[in-house]
Amino acid sequence: MSKDLSEFKGSMVAIATPMNTDGSLDFNSLERLVEFHIENKTDVIIAVGTTGESATLSMREHSEVIQKTISIVNKRIPVIAGTGANSTSEALELTHQSKALGADACLLVTPYYNKPTQNGLYQHYSKIANEVNIPQILYNVPGRTSVDMYPDTVLKLCEHDNIIGIKEASGDIDRSKELLDKCSDKISIFSGDDKTAMRDILQGFKGNISVTANICPREMHDVCRLASAGSKDEAEIINKKIEILHDDLFIESNPIPVKWALNKMNLIDKGIRLPLTWLDEKYQKILGKSLISAGIITENDL
Repeated sequence: MSKDLSEFKGSMVAIATPMNTDGSLDFNSLERLVEFHIENKTDVIIAVGTTGESATLSMREHSEVIQKTISIVNKRIPVIAGTGANSTSEALELTHQSKALGADACLLVTPYYNKPTQNGLYQHYSKIANEVNIPQILYNVPGRTSVDMYPDTVLKLCEHDNIIGIKEASGDIDRSKELLDKCSDKISIFSGDDKTAMRDILQGFKGNISVTANICPREMHDVCRLASAGSKDEAEIINKKIEILHDDLFIESNPIPVKWALNKMNLIDKGIRLPLTWLDEKYQKILGKSLISAGIITENDL
C-alpha cells in the first residue's frame, strides 16, 4: 500500500479544549472555536493534543472531545486525534477508539516521564501501527517529554505504511535538516515549533502543528501557505507581525497563556484543569500587550 502524504499540510492547529469555570467540558465553546478556525482557513484540526490538555482528561472525555470535534467539523477539513500516552496499551486503546470515531489520522507523542530507549520507542510505535489501520503521525517534543526520538529511529519507523509523518518540535535546525535528508521521501515532516516553523517549511517541511494558530489562525495559514510556495519575503512580513506570540504564548506552560488569550478574545470561558492554573497576573500585562501589538485584541478587551 502506498502512503497518501497529501491530505495533511499547512497550518494545523493543536486546538485548546474549552472548559467551564468548574473545569467541566464546554462543547458550546468548542463549536465556536471550530467554526472560528474553519472561517479563518485553518487547514487541519488536532483534537486533544498537549494544547488540548490531554493529560488531564479521562479516557471517556478524551474520546468525547474527539467525537464532538469530528461531528462539528463534518468533513470540511481533516481532523487528527491526539492519542499518545506514556502507556502503550493506553495509546493503543485511544488510537482504536479514534479510528472508530472517524478521525482522519492520529498524532502520538513520545511516551513521557518513563524515558524509553530508542528500541522501546520503535517497539511502541510499531505495535500501534501494526494493530490500528489508520494514518499515524509521530510526535517528538523532548523539551516536554524528556525523551528524544532520534532521526535513525524515525527512519526505521518510516517503513511502516501506517506511519505517514512526524511532528518535530525540537526547534533545532540541524535536526530539521537531518530529518529532511533521511525521511522526507518517505513521510511528511511537520514543525511543532511556531518560532521556527516558517524556516522549516521553506526548507521542505509540509506544515506546522501550531499553538499560535489558536489565536491568529488566518495569519498562520498565510505564513504556511506562502512559505510552502517559497514566497519567503511575503511570509516574513506576516510572521513578523505575530512572532512575539510565538514566545509569549509560552510565558507559562502551554496551554495556560493560550486559554487566557482565547478568553480575552471572548471565545472561551475561564476554564482550565488542575494542576494547570489560570495565567498569573504578573504575566497578563505582558501577554495582553503582545496580543494588542499583533492586532488580535484592543485595550478595551483587557
